[in-house]
Amino acid sequence: MRYNQLGRTGLFVSELCLGTMTFGGEGEMWRQIGTLQQEEVDGIVRAALDAGINFIDTADVYSAGRSEELLGGALRNLGVRRESVVVATKCCGAVGDGPNDRGASRAHIMDAIEASLRRLGLDHIDLYQIHANDAVTPVEETLRALDDLVRQGKVRYVGVSNWPAWRIMKGLGIAERRGFARIDSLQAYYTIAGRDLEREIAPLLVEEGVGLMVWSPLAGGLLSGKFGPGSNGPEDARRAAFDFPPVDRDRAWKCVAAMRGIAEPRGVSVARVALAWLLAKQFVSSVIIGARTRAQLDDNIAATSLRLSAEEMQALDRVSALPAEYPGWMLERQGGLRRPAPFTPKG
Repeated sequence: MRYNQLGRTGLFVSELCLGTMTFGGEGEMWRQIGTLQQEEVDGIVRAALDAGINFIDTADVYSAGRSEELLGGALRNLGVRRESVVVATKCCGAVGDGPNDRGASRAHIMDAIEASLRRLGLDHIDLYQIHANDAVTPVEETLRALDDLVRQGKVRYVGVSNWPAWRIMKGLGIAERRGFARIDSLQAYYTIAGRDLEREIAPLLVEEGVGLMVWSPLAGGLLSGKFGPGSNGPEDARRAAFDFPPVDRDRAWKCVAAMRGIAEPRGVSVARVALAWLLAKQFVSSVIIGARTRAQLDDNIAATSLRLSAEEMQALDRVSALPAEYPGWMLERQGGLRRPAPFTPKG
């Protein structure tokens, strides 16, 4: 397990982050994702920690708060030293029926942090993230509230999730101008079959030193190797009941075929190759993995020992390449004499 610096901070996080969407199963949607209860959660968390994972991500909306409760219970049951684990959670989603029971307003953030701390049984959150793009609340109001939480010692680092590039940059500018805690991380969707993030967001993250946490690295299981043209995969697969995130399947199947050609000679799963491709990307800080079984967790963790060659990375990059869009094709045409150095995989 390697440890990467989170953005420009002095905090180091494991290259894999344990996701907790499979904890709880409260409500129809969450039940389709996972229904792990305390004993099973304790086992998953213990296995992750034993493998060197020091980074765990949850959210107040996961299973209506039950995910946070189960995670907090596991940390206590296992006697985990608080200093040895980086706990991340998120707010913004609806946690009630009222008009202020959601969003990134100061009012909701102040309520949400107290509820999350109570459910987790902690006195601080290591990384507190705004879970979604609130188009109503001014960015400055959100960042001021987060800065207050940092100053109060309830939060140590600040991040966002699913924000567009322009809004992240606006937030960074406001934080610098006002002396607020800066945005240190972005949690975003990124897979070999869904590389849209590379158009505008990835260059911003590199330029401004913001860490990237990848969610749904296997595209909701679509890149596990269990799916293909004309196949909906196993009956108990998450994709069969919860078809998310959206993916261009024609491109996905080409990627799966190319990854299978790398996986089979090595005797590893397609999922490991998909994760290894992500782990080799220089701008990726940590890849969030979620598991419903110990076998899934173990296979995902094994991706940390799989090193793809430069030739294999280039082959996968070619088959998964994004179609050209403006201004990308113009930047390519005009910048031909000033290209960055060729890509070199990590490690």
